[in-house]
Amino acid sequence: MRRRIRTALAAAAALALAAGLSACSGEDTLADQYREGSNKGYIAGDGTYVEIAPEDRGDPVVFDGGTVDGSTYDSTAHDGEVLVVNFWYAACAPCRAEAPILADLDERLGDGASIVGINIRDAAGQANAFDEQFGIGYPSILDVDSGMAQLAFAGDVPPNAVPTTIVLDREHRVAARLLGQISDASIIDSMVDTVLEED
Repeated sequence: MRRRIRTALAAAAALALAAGLSACSGEDTLADQYREGSNKGYIAGDGTYVEIAPEDRGDPVVFDGGTVDGSTYDSTAHDGEVLVVNFWYAACAPCRAEAPILADLDERLGDGASIVGINIRDAAGQANAFDEQFGIGYPSILDVDSGMAQLAFAGDVPPNAVPTTIVLDREHRVAARLLGQISDASIIDSMVDTVLEED
């Protein structure tokens, strides 16, 4: 029995080391596996999205929390802005696959809209390494300890569907939601543009 436990622990350590080395080498085996259809037991959304008409939207969502760089993000400081909220964590293969799309969107967004991530599992070190690897410039709330940012979206984000991306209108009501990986930049562009064009 002890031998089996030691063997299992050694295998787990080797797997963790291999994942760390592949991340450092510039290869992204998790994202590659996901693109090839090898989900490795991962549960995600199916890529479906919904847009909600202004008259059918619920109450504004208010959330805050400490970020990767040690500052605090407060959604109320962005009143009047359209917010793109992305739920993610570093070892999530589809999160890694969609990261370049979000980094590019962040660079293209003008006044009146911004992106914020909500990291549901990682400590600052892991999240920061992800940001550096993928050139992420927008803030992410570290929500692993409190879960309060996730709780603010209760009912809008299924717990197993990560990544999920939500677009909040200028009143910070949920205007659109995509469950799963953003596979095409045009999908998120369209969701954001629709909300930005509203009166």
